[in-house]
Amino acid sequence: MIAVAAGVVTVAIWLYLLAGRGGFWLLRRERAQPAPQAVPERSIAAIVPARNEADVVGRAVSSLLAQEHRSRLHVFLVDDDSSDGTAEAALHAAAAMEAAARLTVVRAGPLPAGWTGKVWAQAEGLRAAESFGADYFLLTDADIAHGPQELARLLALAESGGYDLVSLMARLACNTAAERALVPAFVFFFFMLYPPAWVARRDRKTAAAAGGCMLVRRQALMRIGGIAAIRGELIDDCALARAIKASGSIWLGSAGETHSLRPYSGWPEIGAMISRSAFTQLRHSVLLLAATLVAMSLTFLAPLLLVALGGWPALCGAAAWFAMSLAYWPALHSHKCSPLWAPLLPLIAVFYMGATVHSAVRHWQGRGGLWKGRTHSSVLQSTDPQEQR
Repeated sequence: MIAVAAGVVTVAIWLYLLAGRGGFWLLRRERAQPAPQAVPERSIAAIVPARNEADVVGRAVSSLLAQEHRSRLHVFLVDDDSSDGTAEAALHAAAAMEAAARLTVVRAGPLPAGWTGKVWAQAEGLRAAESFGADYFLLTDADIAHGPQELARLLALAESGGYDLVSLMARLACNTAAERALVPAFVFFFFMLYPPAWVARRDRKTAAAAGGCMLVRRQALMRIGGIAAIRGELIDDCALARAIKASGSIWLGSAGETHSLRPYSGWPEIGAMISRSAFTQLRHSVLLLAATLVAMSLTFLAPLLLVALGGWPALCGAAAWFAMSLAYWPALHSHKCSPLWAPLLPLIAVFYMGATVHSAVRHWQGRGGLWKGRTHSSVLQSTDPQEQR
């Protein structure tokens, strides 16, 4: 009876995920192709924090300077104490495009107490951009290459929909076996946690953004007190989305041409990427950690185990496993991965569960949030939008 009950529960979970969670698994994407004349003319300041990104920053800056739109765009590259020639690589890329006048390199000052490194670099870039008079700020990363019309699409979406923040989940590198196994799942789990359809709804509190590509209306950023409102946040993109949605509207979708330039060397590096912020996402709560592990076990592992029992439990397990594979297929397709990876999602989920536990252990050891040589375990992680204001 217990096995049958577990089977019914797993089937119910997947029916809900497929039909009742905003269609997250379809990977919502803004497919409209705005004609050039339909895109409003605005001033946009692209803020690009960079710390030891010499190998990719040139391509990222070039993709920004090559945007096809009628708006006035200036790129502010914030060199956050790099030691590998990051600033020089960016300047060389701009010069090669004969666009050096549209790039300003900002040297970030020492990291103040209470700030995470990336947010501080963004603050330095925003400060340098004050005289530019931007209508919008494009907050992006030094390892993101943007499609030539992506900025025009984001701007058209923000203007037509009245959104204060529009964000795209950049397509991540997916070439090695480790990337094919884990990267589509990262996007799948992110959208399962933050269904884009719910993010865009003004009557729901769900708020999220993808830090690699966020177009933010200037007035909205000023309304929350500037980027300092999220100065201590490790998961800065979602924190910014929460703060802005508290008094405005936001939109989140998956990117078409915008993609990450950062390959992952193998399983440990991807595990470290997941582990960096997983326990922070759970607000450093042991109870939430335990609840998450139980929920993931019931959702992803139970169907696999039930199949081995035979009878009605096996039928329920097979149905849930099929629904799981069906839901996962769009994420695989968007990353050009074989659909044969879909039935392996239960095993992939085990890896993510392990990375989440590892994140908690690292936090308890005082080494949580390690990134680019900095540890942010001691930084207060507020999740209350009112506190952030």
